[in-house]
Amino acid sequence: MSRIEEEISQNKFKSARQKAVINLIYTANWLQSRQQEYFKTFGITGQQFNILRILKGQFPISISGTEIKSRMLDRNSDVSRLLDRLAAKKFITKNTCPNDKRASDVRITETGLALLNQIGKDQKQDDMLSLSDEEAGRLSDLLDKARSGN
Repeated sequence: MSRIEEEISQNKFKSARQKAVINLIYTANWLQSRQQEYFKTFGITGQQFNILRILKGQFPISISGTEIKSRMLDRNSDVSRLLDRLAAKKFITKNTCPNDKRASDVRITETGLALLNQIGKDQKQDDMLSLSDEEAGRLSDLLDKARSGN
């Protein structure tokens, strides 16, 4: 087990809270990097995977790009560009919304669903953290608590 002090070559922190924030940011970046490498093997990015998961949850109903963006983990994503790339790979369909020509109705395709099923069969994504189910549950609860004050 590698400690944050060793990872960033820093032995002193202003407080335990500062250390926790730095550790959280470092770990989030580490996890994101591992996920990007993992999803690359399936020909998609982590952001594209997030969109496909959102659309799978809506299936068979279509939703707008604006709604997708509001549900994304990374809300700074360029959703239009991501949707265009997913459509080019035939993972989604994008149709102009009849009520608003500037908006699109987006739906996951059978090809997109098949990709998610393939990823779902591979446990590597769920096992990126070396934690038991109980530890992962506690961590998730602590992260929820950390965000609740803001």
